[in-house]
Amino acid sequence: MLKQVCHRLSIHGADKIRPLLCLQRAHFHSGQISFAPRSFFGVEDFLDDDNSRPYTYQKEKKTKNPNKHISFKQRTIAYMEPFTLDVLISKRFVSASITHRVTSKQVAVAGTNSKDIKAVLKSRSDIPACLAIGRILAERAREADVYTASYTPRDRDKFEGKIRAVVQSLIDNGIDVKVYLD
Repeated sequence: MLKQVCHRLSIHGADKIRPLLCLQRAHFHSGQISFAPRSFFGVEDFLDDDNSRPYTYQKEKKTKNPNKHISFKQRTIAYMEPFTLDVLISKRFVSASITHRVTSKQVAVAGTNSKDIKAVLKSRSDIPACLAIGRILAERAREADVYTASYTPRDRDKFEGKIRAVVQSLIDNGIDVKVYLD
């Protein structure tokens, strides 16, 4: 009966009585409120704007000054070197190559998976193997008249450990490697 009275009042424009009736309906329906204003200390006060994925982080780098101008030379100096060094380190093998940037031809290649290097090394993925790959790659690059190269690490690679050992071995054996870290 009360439900019918409330329905007739809401149809005939009793907007002033509606909040009062909603509070009364809450008592009759075991605490389920169909229309009520949000509470001041409710759950919605503690929700963030984007809280759907709380444990994901953005991978893009944010600069301290987003309006800072980067000069043309700073953006293109890494591409002025004609030869690039590419180092790939997996769990089992180490391989490195020097590639001509314009023609995409590999000038010198060395890897621990090749037969002549497999027999000499005790392990194919440790630091001495990386030093040997750098030494062999430097010899093959000098045979091809390549004395300079540039190296930019991949996004997932850090310039430390085995990668640094390969690059340092190249530098020690006469190849000038310019390392561009972002």
